Amino acid sequence: MRPDLPYPWPMIKTRPDWERRIAELWTTFDDHEPEDFLAKVKELAAELPADDAVANYELASAHDSIGNEAEAATHYRMAFEAGLDEKRRRQATIQYASTLRNLGRVEESVALLTAERDAVSDELDDAVTAFLALALTDLGRDREAASLALGALSRHLPVYNRSLANYARALVEE
Repeated sequence: MRPDLPYPWPMIKTRPDWERRIAELWTTFDDHEPEDFLAKVKELAAELPADDAVANYELASAHDSIGNEAEAATHYRMAFEAGLDEKRRRQATIQYASTLRNLGRVEESVALLTAERDAVSDELDDAVTAFLALALTDLGRDREAASLALGALSRHLPVYNRSLANYARALVEE
């Protein structure tokens, strides 16, 4: 790409700096009033094109973090449509499913998280499972939720892993 051409050259050149600045802002989340934090994310997002996947993901995350679920859902959908890299896509899926649950769209949340559990496996597997367990609880599927949560927990215990995993499976077996 030649430097005298407009977008995407400036984005390629400035993106690492932008990524650093948004990451630094998130580390100070608790130091800000909610609306102030959102304003700072909006300011950074405005440096990128309006249809940028990452900018919309960050806006969604900011809205989500301060309790603006409906606005967050809009930005998550825009981020998905624009195309996120795999790591952010998975994080966005977890967050969007949680937002859907908070908006009372629990069946959609369960469907999204169930598909995500079946599609990919990485370090976020237990996060997917935990949020799926929360959504299942909202649907009154408590034994299934407990089974999932305990099964995920069993992988992290220093001892009793096999026993807990077996008990977790037994909760949903007939």
